[in-house]
Amino acid sequence: MRFFITGGSGFVGSSLTAGLVAMGGTVTILTRRIKADAAAQEGVRYLEGDPTQEGPWQDAVADHDVVINMAGETIFQRWSRESKRRVYDSRILTTRNLSKALNRASGPPRTLISTSAVGYYGFRGSETLDESSPAGEDFLARLARDWEAEALRAAAGGVRVVICRFGIVFGRRGGALGEMVPMFRRGLGSSLGSGQQWISWIHEKDLVGIYLHLLGRSDISGAVNCTAPNPVTNRELTETLATVLDKPAFLPAVPAFVLKWKMGEMASILLNGQKVCPMKLLDMGYRFQHPTLEDALTNLLA
Repeated sequence: MRFFITGGSGFVGSSLTAGLVAMGGTVTILTRRIKADAAAQEGVRYLEGDPTQEGPWQDAVADHDVVINMAGETIFQRWSRESKRRVYDSRILTTRNLSKALNRASGPPRTLISTSAVGYYGFRGSETLDESSPAGEDFLARLARDWEAEALRAAAGGVRVVICRFGIVFGRRGGALGEMVPMFRRGLGSSLGSGQQWISWIHEKDLVGIYLHLLGRSDISGAVNCTAPNPVTNRELTETLATVLDKPAFLPAVPAFVLKWKMGEMASILLNGQKVCPMKLLDMGYRFQHPTLEDALTNLLA
């Protein structure tokens, strides 16, 4: 099977690429610039092009069976009008151009798996959210809603569109743990704000497993919550991470006003959250390799 991936060199994309190659697939990664020192990987090739701009790269889409869209500038930066525009455009324009390429292709690909996020639901306290829950109204919710709408344009041409709504991804090579673990190893870990905000998370192996599962389920389309079945509060995350690392976590919680002063509007991601249930995955019989936080962190940090 031939895969075309945007964002394939990132934290999550590199893990997925390795999983697709391991199952015998070949992967084309779209990148703005092919690095001279890029290591050659069996089953992987690079195509140069800017996904936010229409161009010759779109013609290559038709040579693949599945398109996987994971591109987007990180949201973990201080938000300004300009940075929000970059975050928004990197997702909306990329997805719009992919949908255009898919709709003008005469043959395959017939499947688009596009990324979104649980931020789609907005901040809803302790309400349990599944794929049928409505979108929120804050910046991230509007971003996710518009992002998904661009992907669904491809369905007009008969393409199966799956929307993977990511929770916080825990992995060995970066992401949230890359920021948290060094502080906790020094005994400086603590909760954030009230500590009662919900964290919907996923182990990187399960995220790759979900993609592979979806590839074998042509009957599944639309939104899929890519989160573990056991969300936790920020305080539970703090305590579990400290336990797994065998480090104390006795410091008082970081006050909300400190985070807002340091990070601005972006602090809302850390101070609020979503309690998300992966209902579609459970209904379709996906078996999580790491369904609980303690098991996931022990696996990653052993």
